Order: sequence, then structure tokens, then C-alpha cells
Amino acid sequence: MGKAATPRALSDSEAKAVARMLRVSPQKLNLVAGLIRGKKVSAALADLEFSRKRIARDVKKCLESAIANAENNHNLDVDDLVVSQAFVGKALVMKRFHARARGRGARIEKPFSNLTIVVREVAEQA
Repeated sequence: MGKAATPRALSDSEAKAVARMLRVSPQKLNLVAGLIRGKKVSAALADLEFSRKRIARDVKKCLESAIANAENNHNLDVDDLVVSQAFVGKALVMKRFHARARGRGARIEKPFSNLTIVVREVAEQA
């Protein structure tokens, strides 16, 4: 018996990849995600390759995973892919303690983030 499979949330011309527990604050990750929103996949990969941000390497891996999902799982043409969505979510925050002067302590927060990238196949306009 079992329950019925849930329907696919994305359309047939879309594929996505999710990177979870990236060790960076959501605010910093959103700056890099904003770099690639709405761009063609080849341009987005080039931008991430030459970005000076540390987290750009992980964003590039997630984008490559979305491209591979589109090609292998959904039979989409890689040359026509566009980054339709790139959004960031909060994950857990590790709380740490840093000793300060006169017996006091300061709270150190080490945030984690989730990144979701959705690529869409767009037909070329002639």
C-alpha cells in the first residue's frame, strides 16, 4: 500500500540543487547568490570562478550539481539553462564563549546557511 508519491514541485523545464550547512552567515552567502541570479549558467560559473569570496567555491559546486541534475535527471539542454532562483536560508547557529577582561565573557555566534539553486531551460530567441 504505502502513501502516494508527492508530485514534483518544479516544472518540467526546471531542476534544483540544495547545499545545506554551509559555514557562512546567510547575509554573506546572499551577496554571492545575488551575483548569479538571472544569469546564464556559463556566465554564472565564470563569475563564481573568479570571485574573491571564500564561499563562492561552495556556491559553484551547488550550481554544478543543479546543472548535472538538469542534464542527467530531466534531460534538459545545458546550453539553454538560466539560474532562475538562488535563495538562502538560515540553518543552525553555534554559540561559543570568548573570555574577555575582568572575568567577563563575550558570546560568539557561528552561523550556518542553506543554499538552494534552481535552473530553468529557456528557449533561445532568434
